[in-house]
Amino acid sequence: MQITAKARYVRLSPYKVRPLADVVRGKTALYAINWLATCAVKKAVPLKKLIESAVANAKHNNNIELESLLVKDIRIDQGPIVRYFKPGAMGRANIQRKRMSHMSVILESQKEV
Repeated sequence: MQITAKARYVRLSPYKVRPLADVVRGKTALYAINWLATCAVKKAVPLKKLIESAVANAKHNNNIELESLLVKDIRIDQGPIVRYFKPGAMGRANIQRKRMSHMSVILESQKEV
């Protein structure tokens, strides 16, 4: 059985979050939560919350415990980009880009794997 959770419009660049997602992909959900909790970067917090949300969905909707869940797939996709201008040298206007991410995780019960 597959359990999903999504977080959209997260104010982090997907380029910076994808390396963290690559570490926890294919691991158990318990390992992923513990690893992200000890990771000393702020960009790990939304990813940890997303996996915890998927675990809560599994427990509430399907009565599956945390120990039997595996991170089957985790995706960090590009969201919208907020563009604005800041002053540059010699009177120019430099474009600034604030990127957003759409995150999704799929957990699977290890009993079926």
